[in-house]
Amino acid sequence: MGEHDGYELTDAGDGRRLERFGELIVDRPAPMAEEPPRDPEAWTRADLRFDRYVGWTALAEGDPQPWIVDDGDLRLELRPTDTGQVGFFPEQAPNRAWVPDAIARLGGSPQILNLFAFTGAMTLSAAAAGASVTHVDGSRPTVAWARRNAELSGLAGRPVRWIVDDVEAFVAREQRRERRYDAVILDPPSYGHGGRSRGAASGWRLEERLDGLLTRCADLTGGDPAFVVLSAHTPGFGPDRLAAELASAFGRSERDVDAGELGIRARSGAHLRLGAYARIIRG
Repeated sequence: MGEHDGYELTDAGDGRRLERFGELIVDRPAPMAEEPPRDPEAWTRADLRFDRYVGWTALAEGDPQPWIVDDGDLRLELRPTDTGQVGFFPEQAPNRAWVPDAIARLGGSPQILNLFAFTGAMTLSAAAAGASVTHVDGSRPTVAWARRNAELSGLAGRPVRWIVDDVEAFVAREQRRERRYDAVILDPPSYGHGGRSRGAASGWRLEERLDGLLTRCADLTGGDPAFVVLSAHTPGFGPDRLAAELASAFGRSERDVDAGELGIRARSGAHLRLGAYARIIRG
């Protein structure tokens, strides 16, 4: 194993998950991990631990902060954040693999809108495949982090518009400008407080605002997108719910929507459910 190599879910249980990011082992909350851990000894090797109301605790000396991890052809900078995240979402790996394949089917340099784009792994996967990407997130430091990842991945020169803005406000302005996109990717949070929540407007609640945002995204694609990828990590928004939302907004049958669980199987055999996705692609 190289110094920066990849990701592994080692184990999960008792409301926590144990993950290896490169050579750093991280122990952090996972409320959905309800069963007992399967490999108790592995947890003693953690380098960093996050607890709500406590924050991060270094369990070994010399922990790099930030540190670098390779994910396929991408090189990403990870950092412990105040929310217990590290800037990388491994459960999105299937979508990061699917998007370049969809772009290859299109050919050329499609215009892709990536909303709630966070630290940019999906943006960079699309840009590496030849797309022109508009990356939108409400947090200026997070967009700077994404640009840092582009530099580390050798993709700083690719056609990416880096936008710091409220997602709903940006989409509304793009509608007024009659801007058109070929495809849309979005990973909205459960709720938001302006720029502090990855581009979600103050008062944003997924339950209340998702359908309106999807309708506006449909307008930006002229109602006939090359593809759309929607994911969520919100209780109650499973594959069936996301498929129904996507089908309704884009005028498709639910039979035309590919939907499933975002989950990871641990080395120990534990299974961690982390959300859901729904995708459509022009047939």
